[in-house]
Amino acid sequence: MIHPSTIEEIKNRIDIVEVIEDFIPLKRSGSSYKALSPFTNEKTPSFYVVPSKEIFKDFSSGKGGDAITFVMEVDGLSYVDSLKYLAKKYGFEIKEDDQSDEEQQAQNIRESLYIVLNFAKKYFQEILHDSEEGKAIGLTYFKERDFTNEVINKFELGYSKELWDGLLNEAVKKGYNKDILEKAGLIIAKEGKTYDRFRSRVMFPIHNISGKVIAFGGRILSRTDKSAKYINSPETELYHKSSVLYGMYQGKTAIRKEANCYLVEGYTDVISMHQAGIENVISSSGTSLTEDQVKLIRRYSENVTIIFDGDQAGISASMRGIDLLLEADLNVKAVALPEGEDPDSHAKKIGADNFKIFIVQEAQDIIRFKTAILLKETGNDPIKKAEVIRDIVSSITKISDPVKRNVYIQECSKLLDIPEYVLISEQNKILIENRKKKRNTTSSQDEIQKRPISIETTLDDPFDIEKIIEHQEKESIRLLFNYGKNKISATNSEDEYLITYLIHEVEEINYSHPVYKRIIRLYKERLGQGEIVEFDELMNAEDKEIKEAVIDLTLSKFEVSENWYKKHQIHVSHESEFLKDATYNHIVRLKHRVVKKMTKEINQKLEKETDLMKMDELMDNINEFNNISRELSQILGMVINA
Repeated sequence: MIHPSTIEEIKNRIDIVEVIEDFIPLKRSGSSYKALSPFTNEKTPSFYVVPSKEIFKDFSSGKGGDAITFVMEVDGLSYVDSLKYLAKKYGFEIKEDDQSDEEQQAQNIRESLYIVLNFAKKYFQEILHDSEEGKAIGLTYFKERDFTNEVINKFELGYSKELWDGLLNEAVKKGYNKDILEKAGLIIAKEGKTYDRFRSRVMFPIHNISGKVIAFGGRILSRTDKSAKYINSPETELYHKSSVLYGMYQGKTAIRKEANCYLVEGYTDVISMHQAGIENVISSSGTSLTEDQVKLIRRYSENVTIIFDGDQAGISASMRGIDLLLEADLNVKAVALPEGEDPDSHAKKIGADNFKIFIVQEAQDIIRFKTAILLKETGNDPIKKAEVIRDIVSSITKISDPVKRNVYIQECSKLLDIPEYVLISEQNKILIENRKKKRNTTSSQDEIQKRPISIETTLDDPFDIEKIIEHQEKESIRLLFNYGKNKISATNSEDEYLITYLIHEVEEINYSHPVYKRIIRLYKERLGQGEIVEFDELMNAEDKEIKEAVIDLTLSKFEVSENWYKKHQIHVSHESEFLKDATYNHIVRLKHRVVKKMTKEINQKLEKETDLMKMDELMDNINEFNNISRELSQILGMVINA
């Protein structure tokens, strides 16, 4: 376990902007920063970071928290592993108390999976470097590809022996649980037998963004073995192939620095390009791109260059992922290597320096590239050419920027020898069809039922008093969080802190929302002790619901840039300028709603009451509450029936 003092030291050293910029690019917006969400495929930034409070909020997914929470969410790490990642980033060691065997077994499944996968990585590395079989077969293969020791160690490459249970026996000997080994995809249990998944293969560890091994890829070297050339770990709790890009951990810094990401096909292509001095490179591991992989790319760069092997059929088959890149508003280019070449072979053939020059000079925009490739396949067949035209135009419609679309239409008109108006007409047909599909999908009853209903959407319903009160309670908490220490000129009193005034005014109100009730209780208790609840204390609270409320209610998605309104000499009023009125009106409104609720409850009792004396008593209560309600309504300027 990590000692609380160490956790406190980590939190004190964290700069949330630095942490988050390791994963996504941030742009300053007033006193905050904003970015496209790393959790959803949005086109308008709704991800905000507030350095002064060391918190972030992603309005598109609803996620929010501090730097530790961000690392947990973005990389799927546990709390402890997130702390370790941050400690490593800021250059100091974490001292942990020794764990007994029982404590280690009690760790959650995810942590246990990380442990056995790290063991497997070291095991495969030792076999590669220290065993006769590993050196003779595995290391020889890597050396034949001109991989240096530096790049072999950088990617933590290894080798699995030609044994059915080499890793299994070693793991059991070290005390690792067979169930965890199976859950990690390292062994297979079938028909009463248990054996290693990877045998007689060079091993490629697959890392998550923070550098932890989450899976393996294995390449067989025997020419006589009929097994698949490559096999990967199965889907596990840690490894979801559709969300992972090989080489992203090793290449993310270079991708951000170069503002470009090279996308290649396989493991050795990535390693060969690193060998050639090109580190901003990743691979989808031989499969078509997925939406999650595209989101991952977009965290680090808006520019992607796809490097296709020199194989016409392979290039055509790889075109499917291009539309996903365009839909994500990425700037996409492509390079086709000479016939029969891949990045590994071509880099060796022309040398590292010439290879760098080649991919820069040969890169062209993806629409022009795709058009040229598909036209080669049509020959003189008019039907095939018509299909190509629709395919190209369909890709162009994926681009959200109308200016870019028009430029591509003009380019393709020349390449395809088709009038622009024909392409525009086809484009409009596709856009209309897509909008219809989207409208039909979002308006279906199933989707409507799935949509979250915010509190605000119920406020127009005069009978939903519970939701209205909940909204007013929420407003109380928001005012406390944001302006508790601000001085206001409260009604009929001298200047005082907003927190003192508000808590005093809601003293007799019993909050209904459980989280808001706990927060108000905490504020009341502290004021009774002559203390004020600090923001850091709320953010570090063990109560996760309180922490979530702090994040939700201290950030606003809609902020006007301070530079913008200064530039245009426009004054935009902020609620902090009229806190007195805002707080007073809120309290009166809250009391009015509570009185309405109590009146309703008494009326319900009255309908069921049969005792005349109790009925008279209830009637008196109703009259009393009606008088209070009338007074509050007059203060608020409401028109009510007598």
